[in-house]
Amino acid sequence: MTDQPPSEPPRRNRLIEINLDQKSLAPRANQGSQHDRDVAIYDLLDENSFALNDRDDGPYKLTLARRDDRLVFDVCSEDEVQLITHVLSFSPLRRIMKDYFLICDSYYEAIKSAPPSKIQTIDMGRRGLHDEGSQLLSDRLEGKISIDHSTSRRLFTLICSLYWKG
Repeated sequence: MTDQPPSEPPRRNRLIEINLDQKSLAPRANQGSQHDRDVAIYDLLDENSFALNDRDDGPYKLTLARRDDRLVFDVCSEDEVQLITHVLSFSPLRRIMKDYFLICDSYYEAIKSAPPSKIQTIDMGRRGLHDEGSQLLSDRLEGKISIDHSTSRRLFTLICSLYWKG
């Protein structure tokens, strides 16, 4: 007989599935934004912290959508029961996303031929805007959905893909 350590109970406050409403996405995402979206989803599913305030019925499935220029968080239980829908205006995020898209374009151009020092400078600005956007997202969800910094950053990436017009 072997002694096995007790297994940890599954974490409830997490996402186990993330979907982006296909009608909300830009018809032709550029290769960089498609890659960023795929990585964000992969990383989110690997590790995240996502809790509905005043509830303990996770893990959760999340669908993000853009409807009437609003950001929609549809949250379901593991067995597909609709739990909540949060609708947020894009307005507070709009300036940050616009600046983020501009600097991302500069970054993707720079990696083709710019010296490493210029790429690093642009990347620092890109990361700063990304942090600003993810903090604003966390603030907007406060009192509704609790997320950690890494989860917020990855969700901000996905939200940008819903807003990007190409």
